[in-house]
Amino acid sequence: MLKRCIGLLALALPVMVSQISLIVVSFADNIMVGRYSTEALAASSFCVNIFNVINICGMGFSYGLTPIIGRLFARHDMKGIGLTMRAGLIANVAVGVLLSIIMGILYFHLELLNPPAELFPLIRPYYLLSLVSILFLSVFNAFAQWSYAIKNTAMPMCILLACNAINIIGNYLLIYGNYGAPEMGLTGAGISTLFVRILAAAAIAVIFFRKKSNNEFRNGFLDKSLPMTGGLMGKVVKTSWPVALQMTFECAAFSGCAVFVGWMGKVPLAAYQIIVVVGQLGFCIYYSIGMAIAVLVANEAGKGVLRQCRRVAFDGYAVMLLFAAFAIVVFISFSSQLMGFFTADKAVLDAARCLIVPLAIYQLGDATQVTFANALRGTSHVMSMMWIAFVSYVVVGLTSSWIIAFPCGLGLYGIVLSFSISLFMAAGLFLRQFLKTTAG
Repeated sequence: MLKRCIGLLALALPVMVSQISLIVVSFADNIMVGRYSTEALAASSFCVNIFNVINICGMGFSYGLTPIIGRLFARHDMKGIGLTMRAGLIANVAVGVLLSIIMGILYFHLELLNPPAELFPLIRPYYLLSLVSILFLSVFNAFAQWSYAIKNTAMPMCILLACNAINIIGNYLLIYGNYGAPEMGLTGAGISTLFVRILAAAAIAVIFFRKKSNNEFRNGFLDKSLPMTGGLMGKVVKTSWPVALQMTFECAAFSGCAVFVGWMGKVPLAAYQIIVVVGQLGFCIYYSIGMAIAVLVANEAGKGVLRQCRRVAFDGYAVMLLFAAFAIVVFISFSSQLMGFFTADKAVLDAARCLIVPLAIYQLGDATQVTFANALRGTSHVMSMMWIAFVSYVVVGLTSSWIIAFPCGLGLYGIVLSFSISLFMAAGLFLRQFLKTTAG
């Protein structure tokens, strides 16, 4: 068991570093924007929570490549991996275009979401910049899943670390107008983010096609004698959409709650954004370990050893629980310091500090559902993930959030407290389905 746990951590660590760097950038974005003005932080919260649903959907769609490529990698079918990447890239770009169209239509109807009226001048340009970046994220996500599935988790990490550093510098220049740059506030943060997303997509594509060690993958991608059949494209889409919808439903619950919070005013909305970003510190760790679990389960499934998939998953869960406990201790022990990074507005700080206890409570549910959702993804038996996520996050999650917040009168505290209901429910259902899938 110890050897498997060490191997899992070795695979997860670069992903974890990547995710932590993304959280650091998210922290930096929110700190810089929050220090600029509370209005900018609230407008950022509104846009980020809407686009999180779309970005997570696109990312989740790319996850369908992991089990397929992981199985091929276990069989040393490098040309098959390249061919699968061709199908996967086409599918991911198509989904990116579709999501861009959806968000483009929503742009003309933002008032239906009822954000504070005074935030519209800040929301609109930031929204458009986020809209343009969707397609570049789709390209990066597809190549990143290829890299993760062949156990090269370090390469996307290096790209993300470099791009995130550039993003922080861009924010420093464009938000405040430092070193002669124009002072653009929240719009400056949007321009910086768009630039690094374009850069990340270009960098990972160049590595795939130009690096000598990737020749077999590239040859499979470009080889016209290997026809990309409808069956292969169908397999990619069939594996990808359930994961995309599962992650979309989960993110939609959080973003739907942001809409509820928006009805309460700009101070609760800014506080909610702070607590969501802080909570991502835990999620980025769980996601990283979950990614490693999915890859290792896919490798075992590729060998036809379903029982061994259980050992991988439960070893990963033991590691996951240790990190969840660590996250809870950090959140409770350093809550004031974490909140103080984002804003000097006392009203926002007081509102955010009250949410630490429900934030800590839902960490165990989050860690458990990430573990077994990714274990199930690794087996490629993913169709059940859609209904589990829809029932847990949308039906039960959003309903309980609204009831606890408004009829029960707990407001913002009740919304964050309700996250535990949906996450623990999803965790139990994912575990049940994984055990059923690996019973043979």
